[in-house]
Amino acid sequence: MTEATRTLTGPLGPAPVRTLALCLVSTAATGAGLLLPAALGHTLDLLLTRAPATRWVLYCAGIVLLLALLDACETVLHGTLDARTTAWLRRRLTRHVLAVGPRAAARFGPGDLVARLVGNAAQAGTAPTGRAALLAALAGPVGGIVALALIDPWLAAVLLAGAPVLALLLRALARDTRDCVARYQKAQGRIAQALSEAVRGHRTIEAAGAADRETARILRPLPELSEAGHRMWRVQGRAAGRSVAVAPLLQLGVVAVAGVLLARHRLTVGEVLAASRYAVLATGVGVLVGQLAGLARARAATERLHEVLAEPAPGYGERGLPPGPGRLELRGVTARRGGRAVLDGVDLVVPGGTTLAVVGRSGAGKSLLAAVAGRLAEPDAGEVRLDGVPLRDLTHDALRRAVGHAFERPALLGGTVEEEIGLALSSPSPARVREASRTAHADDFVRRLPQGYATPVSAAPRSGGESQRLGLARAFAHGGRLLILDDALSSLDTVTEARITAALVNGGRHDGTRLLIAHRATTAARADAVAWLDGGRVRAVGRHEELWGIPEYRAVFAGEERA
Repeated sequence: MTEATRTLTGPLGPAPVRTLALCLVSTAATGAGLLLPAALGHTLDLLLTRAPATRWVLYCAGIVLLLALLDACETVLHGTLDARTTAWLRRRLTRHVLAVGPRAAARFGPGDLVARLVGNAAQAGTAPTGRAALLAALAGPVGGIVALALIDPWLAAVLLAGAPVLALLLRALARDTRDCVARYQKAQGRIAQALSEAVRGHRTIEAAGAADRETARILRPLPELSEAGHRMWRVQGRAAGRSVAVAPLLQLGVVAVAGVLLARHRLTVGEVLAASRYAVLATGVGVLVGQLAGLARARAATERLHEVLAEPAPGYGERGLPPGPGRLELRGVTARRGGRAVLDGVDLVVPGGTTLAVVGRSGAGKSLLAAVAGRLAEPDAGEVRLDGVPLRDLTHDALRRAVGHAFERPALLGGTVEEEIGLALSSPSPARVREASRTAHADDFVRRLPQGYATPVSAAPRSGGESQRLGLARAFAHGGRLLILDDALSSLDTVTEARITAALVNGGRHDGTRLLIAHRATTAARADAVAWLDGGRVRAVGRHEELWGIPEYRAVFAGEERA
């Protein structure tokens, strides 16, 4: 078992009672299966000698009935344990991906994450049942050898002579299957990621007439997937073929020796029958091949899940916020992406209760600064403080209550319009939701929807600007000391933008501190102050009309307009 498997589910998985029950039931079924040949053999001897055998016939019937009951219990436990383990893995992976945040999607890609969450979690969920079944599968051959030794040691000696060959076959199977499965699952992940990208950009693909090229790109890993799948079946086929060549020879050897011992009157006819059955159980490599292949797939899938879970999630402190106006401080903040310092030693102070617009050319680091200011991203150096408290020292709840966000493309997750606006509230009131909606100038178009605020967002036709207004309404309903708008006004018409900006600057619904990522000169002009980002550094801070005299500052907005 690999370290990833041990740390992810443990030896008994997330449902240890069910796993132990499955182990016991499987082992009991194997034990009953080992008893049956001995009982049948003894019953045959009694019948051949015309001795009373009614009781032993009933014993045999009882063992067969017990095997049927144990098999039914094993099937139920197997299915429910797989389902519970898979559900547990998916919940854990989902919580961790959400805790890690955008870094998880940036490293693995949304499509690959979905493939791991859906396919790999289902395969990894079979690990506890696979281990329980492997224990029972091993108990069969071991029990068969012990039973042969009890009948006559020579029978066990014949079988043990070929045991090293079978062990080598199983070891090679486990190693080769694991490599094939890992390649297969990685190719699946790349296809899922490419498909996810194509679905997101379907309008661009259609507009460019590039459907055929995109299809070829998505299916590019298909030959590798096919090769890995065929190789996996070849590995299992070779293992099964070799075992079929070795196992019957060992069984024939046991039967031949048993025949010699029968001729010498050292065995009875019933013992020869039992020995032939025990030889089949002791060489049951086919069952072991299937169990080992299943465990190899589960281990490879578990390691892919562990790669995601190994991505560290941000930690939180134990402090709350003292009373304060929402003063935001960035001290020596450096943040790198792809080896490049997007933010390089940024020092910035936003006085409590004021509105600061952050402007700069594309790639200057505006969105990353907004993410760092709200701790949606971690700086590589420096720290961010809110009312004198480092953000990393705050509890999760204290941080999220204090900081609200609105984005350029707000995520509307599938509830009703009212639920989406009140998403950040533990118990949103309709009055608060509607007040925030009016501040964001979304109330009019929401009321025109088929069911008003009770309309599911999936059934609410809306433009990009209307989606942004819903995102703004969510941020206004959240409240808090610090409101961060990351280009959240870009799709609004100029009149609506002017009204919302005026409401922000003049207090309106939110009377805390406002940090606006701005692309329009009109937005920057309405803010209390402007921070001009250039090359990852704050080049200047001041009123918009003061900075407007600098040609390079004016060029920032000219470039945006041309873009």
